[in-house]
Amino acid sequence: MSTANLLAMGAIALWASLAALGVALSHIPPFLLTGLGLLVGSLIALPLSRFDLRRWRVPASTLAMGIYGLFGFHFLLFIALRHAPPVQANLVNYLWPLGIVVMAPLLLPGVRLTARHLIAALIGFAGAALAILGRTDGGTGVTWAWGYLPALGSAFIWATYSLLTKRVRAFPTAAIGGFAAASGALALLCHALLEPPVALSLQDGLLIALLGLGPLGGAFFLWDAALKRGDPRQIGVLSFLTPLLSTFTLLAVRGERPSASVLVATAMIVGAAVLAARTR
Repeated sequence: MSTANLLAMGAIALWASLAALGVALSHIPPFLLTGLGLLVGSLIALPLSRFDLRRWRVPASTLAMGIYGLFGFHFLLFIALRHAPPVQANLVNYLWPLGIVVMAPLLLPGVRLTARHLIAALIGFAGAALAILGRTDGGTGVTWAWGYLPALGSAFIWATYSLLTKRVRAFPTAAIGGFAAASGALALLCHALLEPPVALSLQDGLLIALLGLGPLGGAFFLWDAALKRGDPRQIGVLSFLTPLLSTFTLLAVRGERPSASVLVATAMIVGAAVLAARTR
């Protein structure tokens, strides 16, 4: 496996812990949780930039793109989870890997979408859907809710953000710290305007630190490094492992065994990733 794909797998592994950490911190309002997590995550950029904040500097348009990705994605996702059945909303949100694969030729010069990548993306999405729906205890029928629209919007934002990072003038991965800090500040503003204040315990603080160092921090730096080095079509298909790993993490936390649907999803997603990663 290439270095880029290994970096992407690192980001995916960290994102897979988001659900388990979210369950442990479910009593904290989502915008407060996101804001604090992103601010903690931004601190990872300090050693990467040798504690020189000038290395965070990027053109205003690049900073706007970073805020668009990190803040816009979470803002619409949390709206979706409040106004649509969470499982189905999460499924719609996981269209973003498919978006990366199919939109790469539209946004990146010299990138061609092959039938192999398209087939792999569709298989991967079907596996992701099976993994997510396999977590429920019946009642998985999809009913319309307007919250599906922001879920689709969040998927579009993350897919386009991931691709646009390859279109703008090259910037150091340490600049992700500025994206996270600005996005975290906006999330805290949303908390102040939309959510009730809460008191945090010491355990909450420790778990938020893990959240920031992992899925709301370290994952973004690994993801950026992967996109700078690799093929976005392959990385997009690998991303279908995120809901699968998240499912296994939740099952492990709950002490449950994976269902047959999750095992089938494993075969589908791994097979899709292998198919997309083939060089010939």
